[in-house]
Amino acid sequence: MEPAQVAALGGWLGERLGTGVRVMDVTPLSVGFSAQTIMLETSVGKLVLRLESPDPAVYPQQAPGFDVEVDIQYRLMSALAAGTNIPLASLIGYEPAPDVMGAPFFVMEFVDGVVPLVSPTYAAEGFFFNAVPDERRRMVEGGLGVLAGLHTLDWQKHDLGWLLPEGEEPTILRQLGIWRDYTIRELAGRELPLVTDAYDWLEAHAPAHDPASVTINWGDPRLGNMIWRDFECVCVTDFEAASIAPFGMDLGWWLMFDRWSHEQSGAPRRLEGEPTREEQAAIYFARSGRSPIDTHWYETFAAARYCSIVVRVMNRTVERGLMPADNVYWRENQSTACLEDLLS
Repeated sequence: MEPAQVAALGGWLGERLGTGVRVMDVTPLSVGFSAQTIMLETSVGKLVLRLESPDPAVYPQQAPGFDVEVDIQYRLMSALAAGTNIPLASLIGYEPAPDVMGAPFFVMEFVDGVVPLVSPTYAAEGFFFNAVPDERRRMVEGGLGVLAGLHTLDWQKHDLGWLLPEGEEPTILRQLGIWRDYTIRELAGRELPLVTDAYDWLEAHAPAHDPASVTINWGDPRLGNMIWRDFECVCVTDFEAASIAPFGMDLGWWLMFDRWSHEQSGAPRRLEGEPTREEQAAIYFARSGRSPIDTHWYETFAAARYCSIVVRVMNRTVERGLMPADNVYWRENQSTACLEDLLS
C-alpha cells in the first residue's frame, strides 16, 4: 500500500470513528478472487480491511446492481448486526468509491481466534486435528447451531429483500437457472459433461418448492468460514455468495464441504468425535426446528456449484498469468471428484 493510501485510509477511519487514527502497519493476509483481506495495525487497535478484487465477481449475481462482493458482505453483515445473535465482527464503515484504496472496501474490527485449515484440510492438520474428541464434536455442533440460527431469521424483517429481484420467486429452480447460466458463461464453449449433465439431473429431480423452506442463505457455510476461540464460534465471515433461497442450499453446501474435506482431500478417516454427515444433518434439524429432508439432492447441487466456481476461478487465474491457458485443473480437481462421488 502506498504511503498516500495509508494516510488517506487513516483520515477515512478518523471520520468514521470520530477521533484521529494513525495506520502504523499494513499486512496483506490473503489475495483472493473476491476480496483481499488486509490487517491494519492502528492507533485505535487492530482492524481488518476487505478490498474488492479488480476481477469480475466470483459468484453469480443474485439481483441486478449487486455484483460488488464487498458491498454484498457489508450490507448483509449490517442487517444481521441489527437485532440478531449471529456472531459478527463489529463494522467500521463501507466505501464504494475508489478514491481512497482504488476499489470499494469495508473495514471491521479484528476478532481474535483461529480458523480451520483448507489446504491441508482441517481434518488432517491443525488445531481441529489436534483437539480431543469432545472438542471436535462441540465445534461441529456449534457451527451447525450458528447455521441453524441464521436460517431461523426472517429475511424480510431484516430488510434483505434486495437479494431477490421484485417479482421473482425464491425457488430452487431459480437458483438452478442462475448457476447453470453462470456455468455456461464461464465454460465459454468448452465442454464439461460431468457438470452440465449434473445440472440436467438436478433439474429433472428438483424437490417441490416449499415456501416455508425459504430463508437467508449464507452461501459458503463451513467451519473454515468461522473464527473459533476455545472451540466456540466467535465470528462468521464471507457472505459474498448470499442468497434468498431454500435452506437446503446452505445445508447441502455444509455437508458437501465435509465430504470435500475428508474423502476428496486425503483425510478420509473421520476423526474421533467428528459427527458423521448423517449425524450433522440431524443436529441441524434439531437446532433449527425444521422437519428433516433428504439432503442428497442439495449436496449434489452444492458440488455442481463448487465445480462451476472452480471453472470461474481458473479462468481468472489464467487471466492473471498465474497458470497456462491449457491447464486441465478447471475440469479435473477435488470438486469434480466430489461431484462424481455423489452422482455414482
